[in-house]
Amino acid sequence: MSQALFESRISNLTLLNRGKVRDIYDAGDNHLLIVTTDRLSAFDVILQQPIPGKGEVLTRVANFWFNRTGHLIQNHISDVPVSDIVPDDEERAALGDRAIVVKKLRPLPVEAIVRGYLIGSGWKDYQKTGGVCGIALPENLRQADKLPNAIFTPSTKAEMGEHDENISFEETVDLLGENIANRVRDLSLQIYTEAADYALGRGIIIADTKFEFGLDENDELHIIDEALTPDSSRFWPADQYHPGSSPPSFDKQFVRDYLETLDWDKTPPAPTLPDEIIQKTAEKYAEAERILTA
Repeated sequence: MSQALFESRISNLTLLNRGKVRDIYDAGDNHLLIVTTDRLSAFDVILQQPIPGKGEVLTRVANFWFNRTGHLIQNHISDVPVSDIVPDDEERAALGDRAIVVKKLRPLPVEAIVRGYLIGSGWKDYQKTGGVCGIALPENLRQADKLPNAIFTPSTKAEMGEHDENISFEETVDLLGENIANRVRDLSLQIYTEAADYALGRGIIIADTKFEFGLDENDELHIIDEALTPDSSRFWPADQYHPGSSPPSFDKQFVRDYLETLDWDKTPPAPTLPDEIIQKTAEKYAEAERILTA
């Protein structure tokens, strides 16, 4: 595992955006270089301590899923090697497995969220309304219950420091147009269902996940950003799953649960994480990769 990377520095490229986790560089007319750092965000706040190896795990896991879902949808990965874009050996070595060269696409202004289990904000919504994001559900469901069918609950993509907001499918149609909105919904549910079946066979429940999509110059849909990683999904060990309470997880929910025990109003600056929380989180990410990708 390489040294933790909080922020990347690449001398020959222009930095376009430094997001919660990813640094994005201009790599020519048709490509971007994406560096998935070891930064971690919780409650839309970036923590100031990196999780060693996290960015490499996220990149490898996302690439694994991009490969597995290629029969369903194109993805943003290009065939350009990182060495062509980052020629400096020292800078490239610092990136480890965190960097990929991707096609330049037009990202859609919607996050495609799929929920297979009743947890997180969905559980809170259900307790208040009997449904999730306006979708009616059966009565008397418990926290972490498996839903009768996976549901599509899109949200807006918020600016840095802002919170995403759930939107209805009708609002998604207004934003994307009916054809693309239908394809995003149907593909999201199909990708989630296939991935959840595979993961369950490896001993991991994918409780929910988030996808992002983009369009090329021909308006062809691609999956972008990341896919089915411990950052964009809730991963639960199947052998420890018991409905009625929040299960243990392989993802950053472990950090969220710790932060919930603190007197913190979920605005910057974030609290300092103890060393044992950082180490345990790194171990959970690495374990998820090992189990899923063998």
